[in-house]
Amino acid sequence: MLNQKTIDIIKSTVPVLEVHGTTITKRFYQRMFANHPELLNIFNHANQKQGRQQTALANAVYAAALYIDKLETILPVVKQIGHKHRSLGIKPEHYPIVGENLLGAIKEVLGDAATDEIIEAWAEAYGVIADAFISVEAEMYEQAENQPGGWADFREFVVERKVKESDVITSFYLVPKDGKEIASYEPGQYVSVKMEIPGEENTHIRQYSLSDAPGNPYYRISVKREDAIGDKPAGKVSVYLWEHVNEGDILPLSAPAGDFILDQQDDRPVVLISGGVGLTPMMSMLKTLVKTGSNRPVTFIHAAQNGNVHAMRDSVEELAAQHPQVKAFWCYEKPTEQDRAAQAFHKEGYIDLPWLQSVIADKNASFYFCGPVPFMKTVNRALKEWGVPAQDIHFEFFGPAGTLD
Repeated sequence: MLNQKTIDIIKSTVPVLEVHGTTITKRFYQRMFANHPELLNIFNHANQKQGRQQTALANAVYAAALYIDKLETILPVVKQIGHKHRSLGIKPEHYPIVGENLLGAIKEVLGDAATDEIIEAWAEAYGVIADAFISVEAEMYEQAENQPGGWADFREFVVERKVKESDVITSFYLVPKDGKEIASYEPGQYVSVKMEIPGEENTHIRQYSLSDAPGNPYYRISVKREDAIGDKPAGKVSVYLWEHVNEGDILPLSAPAGDFILDQQDDRPVVLISGGVGLTPMMSMLKTLVKTGSNRPVTFIHAAQNGNVHAMRDSVEELAAQHPQVKAFWCYEKPTEQDRAAQAFHKEGYIDLPWLQSVIADKNASFYFCGPVPFMKTVNRALKEWGVPAQDIHFEFFGPAGTLD
């Protein structure tokens, strides 16, 4: 436990972290990768370039300082990050490296303002926070390895089938190379895929949501091809999977992870809202609800640019036709002429509250949503405006966590 003096010092740094947090975390990553280039095999370089990882870490450090006397408050965040760490292979021995470089970055950015007293207090606090992560992650590693069909670290899977779902999304059906059982998972979870790309100095690890119901002899991931747009570079892993990974090839996978999961104990209606490739965890949730024989009313809402990039539409419409409790609605931002001729969508433009109110029968429901950050901000704002309680609003960021407020 931290003494009161240390707690007071940490709390006194909260305003400073609010202003300088991202500068500190940028410097932290520069220092850490310069001192430990081997860690470039674990971290997502694209998120580094876009600044998302730095911002996510700055937010986490800020929250840790703010709640340093009530760390149980941030336990959900610790668990969320813990899932990601376990799927990446972050181990206890990585924490001292992070601590040393984080303290070095604080000292460097704040200069004389980072007194010995402040640095000592942060060193002590970091030790407590790191221990919390290590113990949460130890449980996760144990659970991943010891569950039926489970394993530690990465296991080789064979691409059994490769299916193009739309102009931008392709599914990969993956079966274990050793032919043994695979671990089950909760609908909404993801796996990490570890890629060795020829000509690349480092390995690249990416998380992809499992897009089918658990209980099959395979895992399915559905990958959006990320092409370069403006100053945003192309996705190295997604483009490589699309262009070079074929049926019969091997992909190393982590055991399933993630805390964005369907609450199957709840018997109220469910609303699943997705934008773009955010539909992958929603497909897993929808397919699980019908596969388990649940009679919960399900409203499935998907927003896409148009019909050409709308993946798995037929699959959802088939489920809706077979199960009267499932209703599906499509929102197209820029419908094609074919979309118009076929009356293939229910709303043109963007999702908004009046339209949601017109297609959702009852707001006393559990809401799950996923998609690009601006899309999620819109949905989150609409649900709050409608008065949906915070405990009924569940969402997942693809990549480092951000904020929707």
